[in-house]
Amino acid sequence: MATLASLDEPKRVPPIIDSLLRARPSRLLAISGVLIVAVAIVHSEIGQEISVGALYTMPVLVAAAVLNRWQLLLLALGCALMRVAFGYSFSFVDGLFRFLIAFIAYSGSGLFVQELIANRKRMIGYVQELQRQQALREEAEEQLRMLADSSPAAIFTLDENARVLSANRAALQLFGCPSGGDCRGVSVAEVLPVLADALKMEGPRGFFRTAAQCQGKRLNGQIFVAQTWFSTYDTPAGRRLAAIAVDSSEEVREREEQNLRQLQDSNRIVAAAVSHEIRNVCGAISVVYSNLARSAQLSASEDFQALGKLVTGLERIAAAELHSHSQATVSGADLGELLNHLRIIIEPSWEEIGGEVVCRVPTPPPVVLTEPFGLIQAFLNLAMNSLRAVQDCERKVLTITVSEWNGKVAVRFEDTGPGVKDPQKLFQLFQSGAEQVGLGLYVSRAILRSHGGDLRYETSPKGGACFVAELLRATRRGNPAA
Repeated sequence: MATLASLDEPKRVPPIIDSLLRARPSRLLAISGVLIVAVAIVHSEIGQEISVGALYTMPVLVAAAVLNRWQLLLLALGCALMRVAFGYSFSFVDGLFRFLIAFIAYSGSGLFVQELIANRKRMIGYVQELQRQQALREEAEEQLRMLADSSPAAIFTLDENARVLSANRAALQLFGCPSGGDCRGVSVAEVLPVLADALKMEGPRGFFRTAAQCQGKRLNGQIFVAQTWFSTYDTPAGRRLAAIAVDSSEEVREREEQNLRQLQDSNRIVAAAVSHEIRNVCGAISVVYSNLARSAQLSASEDFQALGKLVTGLERIAAAELHSHSQATVSGADLGELLNHLRIIIEPSWEEIGGEVVCRVPTPPPVVLTEPFGLIQAFLNLAMNSLRAVQDCERKVLTITVSEWNGKVAVRFEDTGPGVKDPQKLFQLFQSGAEQVGLGLYVSRAILRSHGGDLRYETSPKGGACFVAELLRATRRGNPAA
């Protein structure tokens, strides 16, 4: 800053005075002593003819840079005594008056110079502190500038008309600005309309802060999905908005594709289960039809023959190859990370009912062979079943325990609910007592079996339900012995 540069030397002084101020204390005291002796000699020689009392201020001014206040007053007292001793002959009263005037003049001059020097030192220290703080601010600003420029997230500020005031390189890419171009002054009202709307909203003292996922349209017309975090604030020049935005189009696309694959797998499992039940019913109908066909009267009936053709056609439909094992792509996944993801999803619901989720995972967590999204869906179904089971219980706890044996990993979901009355029917299709459609446990077991694992029910010693998900253990990367 120019002001700090000008303050580096608060008051320009003559070089001789500046050199005196920078001299060592011992040198200043020696100079002051020499001046006192010189002035006393001159005063004794010509003091009767010419008044040289003002010269005694010189050693006092020099010593003011070294001595403290009381020492300076003693020096001024000595100079005042020499001023009277070597001066004109006068009466006692006149001499006392001259002594007091000289003492006040010498001490006042010394104290004034002493205060000036102290103020100068304080000012120099203040300027140095300002310069230090300025250097720290410049360093921090440079670090923030580098952080913003190198950030993969778009960081930018807008004026009250949604025009860009400043933006990093990621923001230029998000807006669709030409390579190497400058988006300052460009309106983003059509690029991210939610930000333009936020600038028009009234908040407490003009302040508004939130996060939103929204659709955007780049300057080149490309549509994208953005996750934004922004806040508004007021300045003398008008309202401003600071925002961080991330293009989440790829994440949304991957999530939707993963949801579609999981839906297709679940539909395949349900279709296979329904086909299996239809085959059982058709087998029973076929037996009854064969028995009735022995009757000559019925076998000659065209309607009876048409019924046989219907039964045969239904058997062919039910015999279609609808495999219950989906062709999921499995790989090694850290079970600890998967369970942490599950806890993020289910813990808020358990906290709402005054319950808790206890998770016991060994260190390091085992790696299992699975398809992560499908496994999370199976675990989520087990956790939600437990949540419904403990609604009316005094103690609401879900304990998830991980254990290993013989190359397999077991994940136990044990709750404090009333337990299961008829475990034999747990994995049957379309259970009449189920709160939903009665497919959850069947589909969950099918998902685990498609990963090479299984799902079974165990009796809990605490009286609640206990489901055990069995998974194949995979090799942890970098640890062949795992």
